[in-house]
Amino acid sequence: MIDVEKLTDVEIDGINTWDYPDFVDAFISSASWEDGTALTDKELDDLNDNYTDFVYDRVIESLHGE
Repeated sequence: MIDVEKLTDVEIDGINTWDYPDFVDAFISSASWEDGTALTDKELDDLNDNYTDFVYDRVIESLHGE
């Protein structure tokens, strides 16, 4: 289980604006824990596969410059 509230420096890749509003190819390419430790590849896979609402929210934020 990933506590998404403890993630920082979330970076998104794969955003294709022609895919609006779904952005099915978008994914989190990197992120860190509060202490600065980078997520492992396994943690990133888990995040992208099982926390799709979080991923989508980060995509929308990145498009709106939040």
